[in-house]
Amino acid sequence: MSALLLWLIVLPAVAGTVLATAGRRADRAAPAVAVVVAVLALALAGLTAAAAAAAAGPALQAPFMAGSAFGVEADALSAVLLPAVAGVTLLVLLFASAAGTTNPARFHGLMLIFTAAVLITLTATTLPTLLFAWEIMGAASYALIGFHWSEEHRMSSGLTAFLTTRTADLGLYIAAGAALAGAAQTGSGAAGSGAAGSGTAGSGAAAGTGSLALAGLAGLPEPWRDIAAAGLLAAGLGKAAQLPFSFWLSRAMDGPSAVSALLHSAAMVAMGGYLLLRVEPLLAATGWAAAAAAWAGAATAVVLGVVAVAQTDLKQLLAASTAAQLGYVVMAAGVGNVAGGAAHLMAHAATKSGLFLAAGAWLAALGTKKLAGLRGAGRRWPVLGAAFTVGALSLAGIAPLSLWATKDNVLTAALEHSVPLYVAGLAGAVLAAAYAAKAVALVWKPVLPETFSLYDAEEPGSRRITSGQTVPVLILAAGAAVAGLLVFGPGGNALRDTLGRRAPGDGVESGPLELAVSAALALAVVVLVWRFTARLPVLGAATGWLGMEAAAHAVVVRPVLAAAQHLARFDDAVLDRGVERAAVLALRAAGGAAAADAVLDRGVEASATATSRAAGSSAVVDTRIDDGVETLALAVRRAGSAAPRPQTGQVHHYYVQAALVLVAAAVLLILVR
Repeated sequence: MSALLLWLIVLPAVAGTVLATAGRRADRAAPAVAVVVAVLALALAGLTAAAAAAAAGPALQAPFMAGSAFGVEADALSAVLLPAVAGVTLLVLLFASAAGTTNPARFHGLMLIFTAAVLITLTATTLPTLLFAWEIMGAASYALIGFHWSEEHRMSSGLTAFLTTRTADLGLYIAAGAALAGAAQTGSGAAGSGAAGSGTAGSGAAAGTGSLALAGLAGLPEPWRDIAAAGLLAAGLGKAAQLPFSFWLSRAMDGPSAVSALLHSAAMVAMGGYLLLRVEPLLAATGWAAAAAAWAGAATAVVLGVVAVAQTDLKQLLAASTAAQLGYVVMAAGVGNVAGGAAHLMAHAATKSGLFLAAGAWLAALGTKKLAGLRGAGRRWPVLGAAFTVGALSLAGIAPLSLWATKDNVLTAALEHSVPLYVAGLAGAVLAAAYAAKAVALVWKPVLPETFSLYDAEEPGSRRITSGQTVPVLILAAGAAVAGLLVFGPGGNALRDTLGRRAPGDGVESGPLELAVSAALALAVVVLVWRFTARLPVLGAATGWLGMEAAAHAVVVRPVLAAAQHLARFDDAVLDRGVERAAVLALRAAGGAAAADAVLDRGVEASATATSRAAGSSAVVDTRIDDGVETLALAVRRAGSAAPRPQTGQVHHYYVQAALVLVAAAVLLILVR
């Protein structure tokens, strides 16, 4: 069984690396190779999930670093999401193959590398394994968002997304440091190593206190447990585009539509929410971290819901709605509803990826993604329009579609914890119905005379959509209709029980009244928005994502750049001048030594005339003194010339010098003691 898990991870990683580095020679075969690999990955994911549901999941461990192994395992939680990620990847690659792209070998190779990193993230059992996959996932996402690197604004958007998520990712390193410190404090480093080597993600007892195993983090001593929880919370919120990090997702929409359909619906953004579900025992153990996660998710659902309603661009609307919907996953982690959060992730993956692909198809056909320019697109391509409508109504929470059931399950768990939290989540659900209805209404409204002037505003449109682009969207629409019901529908008991084994106490079930209330609210909002679409209020600030990126520049970017400039001036004005002054003094000292040598030479010569025997002896002494003085002068000159070299202005050079000084000090301390 472990071989299934190994092949599931290795196959897309190797194939993606080969394609990404093969160059243009592989462009023609790249789409077919990528699709075949994705088909195999889907089959392996299905078999792995079945094995995990039937018994103990497949697991692998390998030596990686002191105190921890490279561990992966398919348990009940990851088994639910492995087939979802693999399936969405396959359909997105099919769409990309049909739509065509520049440099297909590099594109499909990067998509497969990214997918492999996501699969490792899903199955990681130790913090080093998670960090390894997290880094690759971030680097691949940067390359994919800025795939069209010759267009400066796309590269800038990729850089903004990368740096924002990287800032939050520092939390993972803080958590790893806290885990190591906790192990040292409790003296359980050996136990932690053995637990990490055992690799079971679901056995907290086996993981041991102070272990680098994810399941052992809840057993860390204070204050390391709180520090680890804070670090993981920051990393999860950043990757899931939750407040205050949400703005990077807006910039990420400059990437290709197929990239948005995978990275920003089923994979990268989803992994932020998944991480918090995975470490839910740690959040619960601290108390404050669970409450912070729940309220961060609720706040994002409301605030980004308002942002989504205000958008006039379809991809921007879908991006804001992604952050809002991930808010329910983060809320589920905060209230301990792991099963509901996992189900919402799975249903959202199918729903949102289909919507992104439809937006991409219309962009390629009409050359615009502005909602005003997409009026009548559903009428022009009714099959694609119908598929888009199913996904949007699922997003709105219309019964009996997927996100209606999963969202309500999370809200039920929130109600058990806090009435205000439930009210905030319900407000986010109302806004979800509004922004989804807005998108559906505009693509089905009749074309206006001014609509045609908006065509080809962003790229030349082909005015055609192929069946290869439509079929993946249809399949994803079917998934949007039934994915959540697989867990919370009449036949979902087995899957619900499987998740319950992963998280005891996850038996949250929505009552008929709660389901009816949420369904009625969603339907009422959809009807109202459909009828009064033209009268929706204009929310200027929300259209620009409430100025979150500008605020980040004001609060973080500009102060950091200003501090860097001041440090650079200090380096130039103080350090460099100090080094230059030391070099001048060294040269002067060398000149003085040379002058003293000349005086000594004249004295020796004068005394040498007194006696030949003494002169011979003095000549020998003089020669030795000359050699010594010249050696000293040469050494001083070399020291003066070498003194400015370490002052390069490169931060990493200073880090190396500091490290060498610390090592020398440590060695000296050891020798003295």
